[in-house]
Amino acid sequence: MPTFDPSHIEVLFWNALALIAAACLFVPLFHMLRLGSILGYLVAGLAVQIVLPGALTEHPEELLHFAEFGVVLFLFVIGLELRPPVLWSMRRDIFGLGLAQMLGCGLLLSGAALAYGYDPAIAVVIGLGLALSSTALVMQTLDERRERGTLYGRKAFAILLFQDLAIVPLLLLIAFLAPTGDGLDMQQSLIRIGIAIAAIGALILVGRYALDPMFRLLAKTGVQEVMTASALGVVIAAALLMDFVGMSYAMGSFIAGVMLAESSYRHEVEADIEPFRSLFLGLFFVAVGLSLDLNAVVENWLLILAATPVAMLLKGLALAAVTGGFRLKRNDVVKLSFSLPQFGEFGFVLFAAASTAALINPQEASVLIAVVTLSMALSPLLARVEGLFLTKTPETLIEETFDDATGRILVIGFGRFGQIVAQPLFAQGFDVTILDNNPTRVQEAAGFGFRIHYGDGTRRDVLRAAAAEGVDMVAVCIDDPEAADAILARVQEDFSEAKVYVRSFDRRHSIRLINAKADFVVRETFESAVRMGRQVLIGLGVPEAEADHRIQDIRKRDRERLMEQAEGDISAGRDRMFTAPVKPEPLPVEKNQTPDENA
Repeated sequence: MPTFDPSHIEVLFWNALALIAAACLFVPLFHMLRLGSILGYLVAGLAVQIVLPGALTEHPEELLHFAEFGVVLFLFVIGLELRPPVLWSMRRDIFGLGLAQMLGCGLLLSGAALAYGYDPAIAVVIGLGLALSSTALVMQTLDERRERGTLYGRKAFAILLFQDLAIVPLLLLIAFLAPTGDGLDMQQSLIRIGIAIAAIGALILVGRYALDPMFRLLAKTGVQEVMTASALGVVIAAALLMDFVGMSYAMGSFIAGVMLAESSYRHEVEADIEPFRSLFLGLFFVAVGLSLDLNAVVENWLLILAATPVAMLLKGLALAAVTGGFRLKRNDVVKLSFSLPQFGEFGFVLFAAASTAALINPQEASVLIAVVTLSMALSPLLARVEGLFLTKTPETLIEETFDDATGRILVIGFGRFGQIVAQPLFAQGFDVTILDNNPTRVQEAAGFGFRIHYGDGTRRDVLRAAAAEGVDMVAVCIDDPEAADAILARVQEDFSEAKVYVRSFDRRHSIRLINAKADFVVRETFESAVRMGRQVLIGLGVPEAEADHRIQDIRKRDRERLMEQAEGDISAGRDRMFTAPVKPEPLPVEKNQTPDENA
């Protein structure tokens, strides 16, 4: 019977403190140097391993397996943002571009391994293993750069998703190529594929018919921690199911996320998962640095240092050739080639399986894992040189003067939204100062007779130059939520006499702005949507007076719900929404009600 060892518990606490201290030191440092937080986590793990050799655990790979929970949660959150119709619309990119990438990169890297002297079977495994990229690293980088929604971001995600799907056939390929492989193994492999497909189908059915009713029932309890626990339970159960049938944990969590993407509880589940996702994803990259076999690196350092950049270069060239063949624009090809040349976390799994199957020896597996780790460490550095290969649209430098910035109102952002906001102000005869940081827009607006000042509204010196200290009101009309938040904070800090009216990106952003004490907040699509709803009612034969009353009621309910959410959480105020038809009861409409009073 195992005995309780208090000294062992104490060591665990010291180990945890060492990891936290290293992360707190290196992550901000690397973020400040613009090298990315991921590289900071990797270096933190390496530093702990070097400074405290063997202090954390004799088997750091166990920590790596545990920390893979971060990748699982990360894929779940990604799945939450992809409704099944959207995922279906990506099928050509997933099974077309994704398959072409795997074959193209795998063929070139297998050829390189064959040229180095490996047997054909081993060369194929190495080539296909190195064709995998890091889903966690690439998606985290896309999020940090806010480029997940761009064309190249969507293409990158499609490629990564196909790679995750390819894990099962790659593991089966290793079993087939292993020295003990035979026809019986092939038959068993086909059975495993069938079981995996059945498990995916079962997971889809459960997600489609059981998850939403389950969360609805739990939400009625009003106990927030139960909702959080259930969300984590769904992720773990889906991951375990996929692992049980031979697929990756990440694929199970991704499918569970997709199944909840259309749920009314999606936003709350995402908010519950987010803190765990960030924590475990950071721990995963720390564990990657911690689990690196330094002895194998020391013994083969020259091979590793030479092979890693060469293999990454070959993979980048293959990516450029494949993506260029799909008629992508040059800049998108360059970005994909610089985003995906590193090798992925599933390479650890693949090469460990190859070693277990006696396809490669443990020393070769350690070298390959070191190559994968080093490539992940080098990946953030590629972003520093990516710009050298991009085709830049020449920007006209604008010599800006603010001598005529004398308006009582400062409008920041002169896109579609800002232009409409400015119209009634001009019509009423107000003197308006307009600021925009897009030089092309400034020049185009000048062609229509507008005087637009060029400058970044988040900068204190630009706001001072635009005479912000003398304005009565600042209207923030940009479509960048983070920049809007920064402008609000800057104006409140330095020009507190001015009222701040802000365009919000969505409901969550509205709640954030309300809590930040903005004087007025309007969602960019809200008013146009309710006006269209009014016209639809009238088109269906509802009298105009009754339609106006209905729309005013919707505005009132939405404002009250926003206030409740700002004071509580995102799930507050659900009773104020109409979720089913109600019996019409026309009521007298109050006169002189302004339609925009409740943003």
